Formats: sequence, structure tokens, C-alpha cells
Amino acid sequence: MKLYYHPASTTSRIVQMFATEQGIDLDYQIVDLFTGEHLKPEFASINPNCLVPVLEDGDFRLTESSAIVKYLADKAGSPAYPKDSKARARVNEMMDWFNANIYRDFAYGLIYPQTFPHHKRPSDTVQSGTLDWAKQKTQGWLKILDHNLIGPNKAYLCGDTITLADYMGAEMIALGGLIGCSYSAYPNIERWLRNMKAFKSWSKVHEAIDGFGASLKGQSFVAI
Repeated sequence: MKLYYHPASTTSRIVQMFATEQGIDLDYQIVDLFTGEHLKPEFASINPNCLVPVLEDGDFRLTESSAIVKYLADKAGSPAYPKDSKARARVNEMMDWFNANIYRDFAYGLIYPQTFPHHKRPSDTVQSGTLDWAKQKTQGWLKILDHNLIGPNKAYLCGDTITLADYMGAEMIALGGLIGCSYSAYPNIERWLRNMKAFKSWSKVHEAIDGFGASLKGQSFVAI
């Protein structure tokens, strides 16, 4: 199976981290987002959305990270995507929560407009308003994540065993490190992230994004 990806892509790292930890062998092919390779006709013919990741398994192709990790988990028989219908529905619910709620406001409203020029809003007024709104919304989502979804007694999002929801959610929340976010007001989130970062593959998978984060040091950001 081939994965088109970029190591600085949050959604790519979801797949890469899960596959690496589960011992799933993938043929990794970098699509260079920083040179615009994803916008060229060659890649657009693979994914007309011009986004990574993309998984190819023979003549079967998937273009969304959530679908990709579920497919890989089923193929590998991974307990990270439980077979029991209620347990699986809980994992799906949690993954949908991250995708539909906090990732939209946190990443696309607060982080990306400050770190990637093509996400910056067209005027200082619009940029400032976007960041203020996104910060307020994100703080609300973080409170829910800390108090209601993780809570004080669980190691992971769905209990004491890691699931696909953790692989997805951890990448989205850890992204805050790019702009110097602190989760000290959210101790359950901090504890959960420590659990995720303790996995043996974390450092290797995050080398590229950590390097990009280091290049931003010294800049001033609106952060949590």
C-alpha cells in the first residue's frame, strides 16, 4: 500500500503515527506541500482535492485521513478500532468531534492563519477578528475535551486503551505547540498528551513539524 503524504501535514501524521505504531508497512511517497507539488496536475489526477494524505491499495484509493486509518485498522485487525458496535460507534463519535469542532476553530481559525501565508486573512482587521473568534471558540472546546471527554480517570479518550480517536485527536491538539499554546489550564489534556508522546514513534514521526516549529521561535502569536 502506498501513502502519499507530507510529514508536516497534520492529517498525514495521523496516518503515519498509527501505521508506524501498529507495524503496518506502507510505501511512503512525499508530496511536497511547500513547493506546491500537491497543486500540480499529476497529483490532482490522484486526488482532485489536492490534499494529502492519500492511500492507494492496488486500484482502491482513499483520500481522507479518518477513512484511511479506519481502513488500515480493519485490514490489520487492530484493537484500536474495536469490533463491538457500541465501542466502535464511540470511537467514530470522538473522531467526528475532533474533525467537525475543535480542528476547524483551532487549526484553521487560530494556528494556520498565523503560520502559513496562504491561510492569512486578506486584511489586518479580518485577521485579528478571525484569531480572536477562533481563540474564544477553541477555549470552549478545550474545556469540553478536558472536563467531559477525557476527565480525570481515563488514560485515553475512550477509556484505558488507545483508539483511533487518540491518534487523530493528539495530532490536532499537539499542533498548538507551533504557536506556543499552553494547556496548563487543562490538566487532563496535558496528561493525555503525555501518554501519547510517550509512544516510541512520536519523536521520529514529528521530526519535520518540530523543525518547522523551531523555525517559528521568537515570533509573537495569539495563543491559548
